Amino acid sequence: MKISKAIIPVAGLGTRMLPATKAIPKELLPVVDKPVIQYVVEEAALSGIEQIIFVTRSGKDAIENHFDGNYELEHILETKGKKRILGSIKNMIPKNIKISSIRQEKALGLGDAILNAKHLLNQEPFAIFLPDELLISKNKDSSFFKMMNHWDNTNQGQIMVQKINKKFTKSYGIVDLNNKKIKINETQEIKKLVEKPNPVDSPSNYRVVGRYILPYEIMEILERTNFGKDNEIQLTDALDNLLKNTKLSAFLTDDDIFDCGEIKGFIGANVAVASKDKDLKKYMENIIN
Repeated sequence: MKISKAIIPVAGLGTRMLPATKAIPKELLPVVDKPVIQYVVEEAALSGIEQIIFVTRSGKDAIENHFDGNYELEHILETKGKKRILGSIKNMIPKNIKISSIRQEKALGLGDAILNAKHLLNQEPFAIFLPDELLISKNKDSSFFKMMNHWDNTNQGQIMVQKINKKFTKSYGIVDLNNKKIKINETQEIKKLVEKPNPVDSPSNYRVVGRYILPYEIMEILERTNFGKDNEIQLTDALDNLLKNTKLSAFLTDDDIFDCGEIKGFIGANVAVASKDKDLKKYMENIIN
């Protein structure tokens, strides 16, 4: 089946970015001239996703408002002839993209957040985008677009991975590929998932990136998943159970990936995006030098 829906959980508290996120959702913090969440939604839309489902919470209405029309502001900009600025806020995503939202009542983990969107799926496979991670592709087509092609060809669930230095495995979910290698933009079957293993015990140095394509069956497994680490329903636990009867593939990306949920990654994303603009790049060079 074609993947047309993507779940984006945006209910997090953004504690790693306090005090900046005390009143502003972390997803709306700007990377140069656009909020992080807009980059993620654009990535989904350009990959063929037609419906975005935000899993949100109280106090994050501003995320939905960002993608709504603001007719008063648009009228003022149009009247003043500020066409460039008007174009940046009008029709930010294609008109065929539908955005809906559902609230997560309690912070019970990523697995619970995903499960909250079950009723918005028609027993169909779906994508997950974790908005903390901003991916900058080195090529015209995004890694997620290529991962979608692998789904189309195999109908096999996909989890994006990135090759990292093995000393950092204790910070990530790691895929066990049964000692097999994997090439960039290609896939390899996953044996199991291991959450934050010590480097000496890690089955590989391929860490999970926040991009997934999963069969609807994962929702039924999440409903049966017990509370795990941090007394939360963990998506990783459900995926491990899914692997008992269903194959999943790891898709290796070479994108530049920035964790915008913490200060170092957020600054890195701003530098990387700004560097693509000639004037901004020169401005930064002058500041650093």
